[in-house]
Amino acid sequence: MQKTNRAPTVEEFLKFIPKRANFEWYENDEKLVRIEVPKFKGNFGKTFCKLIKKDENFIAKLDKLGSLVWKYCDGKNSVENILGMIKEEYSDQTNLDQRLFLFLQQMNSLNYIDF
Repeated sequence: MQKTNRAPTVEEFLKFIPKRANFEWYENDEKLVRIEVPKFKGNFGKTFCKLIKKDENFIAKLDKLGSLVWKYCDGKNSVENILGMIKEEYSDQTNLDQRLFLFLQQMNSLNYIDF
């Protein structure tokens, strides 16, 4: 995402190209995306998890819309393109632009995607 002192305009945000972070992910039987996210970045946390026999990753579970958006965040599609594709898939839904923008901003703040 562009680093400025102000939030991007809608027109600027539509031109951003989201790219997934390098997390392992998969689709379950219902085609919902599951993302394996490390609980810790450093070795201390990872070692601690092993010592107490806990998984060092957690699974972020996305809903249908989030799963679709996640798959489109491949570093090739702009936000505008993604919005068009989800509008085709979910033509009966309202506020898709706002939902998409909020989802992408949240995913960016969690470092699951970058622009």
